Amino acid sequence: MTEKLSLTELQLLIRDSLYMSLPDMYWVIAEISEIKENYAGHCYLELIEKHPDEKNVRARVKAIIWSKRYRFLKAFFENITGETLRQGLKILVRTKVEYHELYGLSLVISDIDPSFTLGEMAIKRQLIIKRLEDEGVITMNKELDFPLVPQKIAIVSSKSAAGYTDFLSHLTDNSYGYIFYTLLFETAMQGTDTEISVINTLNRIAQFTGLFDVVVIIRGGGSLTDLSWFDNYNIAYLVTQFTLPVITGIGHEKDLSVTDMVAYQSLKTPTAVADYLIDCIARFENHLNEMSSEIIESSRIILEENRNRVETCRLKLIPVARVMISDIKEQLSGRLIEIINTGKEIMGKAALVPAYLKSRLLSATKSIIEKNDSSFKQKKYNMVSYTTNYLNSNNNKIDGLGNSLKILSPGNVLKRGYTITSLNGRIIKSSGVIKTDDIIDTTFSDGKIKSKVIKR
Repeated sequence: MTEKLSLTELQLLIRDSLYMSLPDMYWVIAEISEIKENYAGHCYLELIEKHPDEKNVRARVKAIIWSKRYRFLKAFFENITGETLRQGLKILVRTKVEYHELYGLSLVISDIDPSFTLGEMAIKRQLIIKRLEDEGVITMNKELDFPLVPQKIAIVSSKSAAGYTDFLSHLTDNSYGYIFYTLLFETAMQGTDTEISVINTLNRIAQFTGLFDVVVIIRGGGSLTDLSWFDNYNIAYLVTQFTLPVITGIGHEKDLSVTDMVAYQSLKTPTAVADYLIDCIARFENHLNEMSSEIIESSRIILEENRNRVETCRLKLIPVARVMISDIKEQLSGRLIEIINTGKEIMGKAALVPAYLKSRLLSATKSIIEKNDSSFKQKKYNMVSYTTNYLNSNNNKIDGLGNSLKILSPGNVLKRGYTITSLNGRIIKSSGVIKTDDIIDTTFSDGKIKSKVIKR
């Protein structure tokens, strides 16, 4: 072909060829790579198709939605999906191929199917869940031990989010007066920066896990597909591997994101997260109060049992002490009589020395008499000394037992603050014998009173 064409003529030839080859409208599946709206209200997009690895681009084309049509499609799409047209969203659009000699090939979008986008998001979500299940990590964060008193809170949220303000207000103004220590880690909670921002924040917190008890991820309410930012494998996987319990309050009443599913506890709103933390401490405080009451009651029972045991021992000891004292007195009396009789016997024997012995003794030498006299005096002295010491020792024992008896006597026991309770003249040893409306006597050291049993 030797005909020479101008560039314009070639472009027009291309355009006419495309129009003739592709005269119809086509439904096209693509992902939004770029989107912007100009001052006139037209929407300009760049659509792409990725390889199955979702990394490399295999096709790319420009597209446009004219302003008049864009206003309708935008409202229609947002009402159905609750999501705005944005980068990264997979869509099904009805387009016509257009070619312009200045701007090249583009697609003019005239319709969009929101149900396809919702379906794609649901499929993506199920694939993420299955992957986490296959890896065996989906319940790892739920299996962590939750602190009994979660007071040190690491907050993953945006400072400007209404949910963050509500969470802090609810947490600090709790009716119990509990103190919480919170630290905000500023994080993007929606938009294309959500994934990298949340992951970076969790990695920062992971460096200081010893400073916190739990991590909370909170944001304000939003559209249904706002939740899709947290249907993210990388965020969910990092939560499963986190060493602190993670609590989510992303702000949706009906639906759970994948991040909610893998967290230790998922709650509907930020204020619900605050209530959960407050209730955890309240339950622990109630447990402490119950333990305190049990300890008090157990101590009371032990004291009462030992008080009764002491009273029983006291009552048993009084007659035993009396018997012991009586036995000792009898033993002392017997020994005393024995000593007296022995002394009389010795004295009697000494007085009955035969006269001839007396004569012989008188005739003995003075030295022998003096020697024998000295020996006799020494024995007599030793006998008297032994008898005196023995009597003094036993008298001291008798005095000691007497003092013990005085101390244990009912009168002295009453003076120390104890009382004797009786019913119809009989001492009460057990509360089981007392009935309601009984008249009981209580004996003090300085008198008696009568009491009526109202309740037992």
